Amino acid sequence: MNTLVLSQEEVRSLLPMSECMTLVAQSLEALARGDADNPLRRGMLVSGKTSLIGMMPGYVQDPPALGLKVVGVFPDNHGTDLDSHQGIVLLFDVDTGVPIGVFDASEITAIRTAAASGVATRLLAREDAGDLALIGTGGQAHTHLAAMAEARKLRRVRVFGRNAERRAEFARKATEHHGFEVEAAESAEAAVRGADIVCTTTSSAVPVVLGEWLSSGCHINAVGACIPKTRELDTAAVAGAQLFTDNIESCVNESGDYLLPLKEGAIGEDHIRGVIGDLLLGKIEGRRDADEITIFDSLGIAVEDLVVGHYLLERARSEGVGTTVALGGRAQ
Repeated sequence: MNTLVLSQEEVRSLLPMSECMTLVAQSLEALARGDADNPLRRGMLVSGKTSLIGMMPGYVQDPPALGLKVVGVFPDNHGTDLDSHQGIVLLFDVDTGVPIGVFDASEITAIRTAAASGVATRLLAREDAGDLALIGTGGQAHTHLAAMAEARKLRRVRVFGRNAERRAEFARKATEHHGFEVEAAESAEAAVRGADIVCTTTSSAVPVVLGEWLSSGCHINAVGACIPKTRELDTAAVAGAQLFTDNIESCVNESGDYLLPLKEGAIGEDHIRGVIGDLLLGKIEGRRDADEITIFDSLGIAVEDLVVGHYLLERARSEGVGTTVALGGRAQ
């Protein structure tokens, strides 16, 4: 049995955003039904750096997907030619354990993370939402723009990043690519005020969005902070919103956006309304009125990577894409 290897470019060519949103929804439903295992990821800080290496194992019954994502998060890559997330997604045969897929994790992470936000936006944003604020100008900002365009009909888009040249370049390229105008905002506040969809896609350790800037009825996708001591939203933003996540265990162990307001006493442990998988299955209620502010606190979980990986494996095989190598061990 051969192992299929897919590069970043090959993953990108095989994984359109619309398809990825369907796959991510399937993975979250499977986890909510109890048809998947998603242990809490383990991470190791790289000595002397702000970087970490994380290991994310998981298993999904249908489609059968067993594997592990090993990902490095290197914030210092922002502003360079390298993505901040580097790694591989490994798929194993569920019966023999033979490695059957080794895929670039940077591209899978970029697309599936935005796809999860797209699924959450379809479920939680107002039907008439279309004024988008993007905070951040890296890879996740690009894929989140694509996902938001899938989830809602956008009428205005503003982007803010700390580097003026990069945000202007982002706005120019995004306008050319999508065919609608993307504005470079002069501040995060200028981008967020009046928006009814907000996506935070930064590596910031401190809040980049304040509650006082948020419009009544807006929806927020918070994706950049994934360790307990960092957050993108201030306490007022979280305390004044209805909070949903992808996985409760991940949220209560990893999310600074949740844990820091909890430590301050601004919210209780019951502040998490539920998970997106339960929303998809109709087990819980989502937005209850037009004035509610909703947050999707995205931690990113292995089952998303594995369902996407299974799809990539099958599609690449059928289209003859990728490189095959023999990695399975043989008995002597």
